[in-house]
Amino acid sequence: MGQQRQKVKQTRSLEERMAEQAADLKERANQLPAGAERESLLRRARLAETGAHISDWLRSPGLQPPK
Repeated sequence: MGQQRQKVKQTRSLEERMAEQAADLKERANQLPAGAERESLLRRARLAETGAHISDWLRSPGLQPPK
């Protein structure tokens, strides 16, 4: 048989992890001079923030599945 996947129990929510990643990426970008690498890090930070917001929105109690 194939290899078994490692099972990891997450202790923090996806939103928390994505927000932390975004903050880390922004911090790293602020230490770089203007250029392509900095812009790449800032773009990744914006994507992580957007993903956290979308995930939070999808979990909101106002969003109900069709009946």
